[in-house]
Amino acid sequence: MTRPAAIVTGGARGIGLACAKTLADAGFDILVADLADKPADELAENITARGAKFAYARCDIADLAGHAALVEAAMDVFGRIDCLVNNAGIGAVVRGDLLELKPENFDRALNINLRGTVFLSQAVAKAMLTTPAKAARSIITITSVSAEMASPERADYCVSKAGLSMWVKNLALRLAPENIGVFEVRPGIIRTDMTAGVSAKYDALIDGGLVPAKRWGEAADIGGVVAALASDKFGFSTGSVIDVDGALSVPRL
Repeated sequence: MTRPAAIVTGGARGIGLACAKTLADAGFDILVADLADKPADELAENITARGAKFAYARCDIADLAGHAALVEAAMDVFGRIDCLVNNAGIGAVVRGDLLELKPENFDRALNINLRGTVFLSQAVAKAMLTTPAKAARSIITITSVSAEMASPERADYCVSKAGLSMWVKNLALRLAPENIGVFEVRPGIIRTDMTAGVSAKYDALIDGGLVPAKRWGEAADIGGVVAALASDKFGFSTGSVIDVDGALSVPRL
């Protein structure tokens, strides 16, 4: 049988790379979309060593005009798209007092994290519907515990992730009759390049009990959940939110 095919945005490192690797292990061929003009050699090796076909496309998801080329690249290489992992995103451009938040920084966060992801999901969903389903199909969006937990020093990031959460709900309702599973994955404090600059802060918070699991999350924790959701085992759970945060977001007294 032909292997199912997945697009992973921001898949060259961190959570995106972990998702690409676990999906490849689960039997998917992989197209990584990222900002570099061409992929590092080790990226291709990471995927093909798992028996998967690998493709790469340069894509800035904030540039809506580039979405069609990304979808076309996947269709040309694989002839189908079975899974989209919306992982690409940025943190707050500047952390600080939300009363000093600059419109251009707010716009940048929302253009990438929310607007770009919304319209790429739309483009991929349309492409999925042009081909007969040969495997489970899914659109999986990586948001954050910040979709619900407020951080006033990075309100732009929180707003972008909260907006994505509502987009996932609406997309799930639209695509449920088409048997396309739509899921939201909410990471907590994950050890990545994005958190490297504040690792000392989070080390102290975790030691102080912020995360009940008493450890950092790892990118592989997210990858494992994504691969499970992309399988045919969770189709009737479409619209679900999966927290991957070591119980950080569980309300406590």
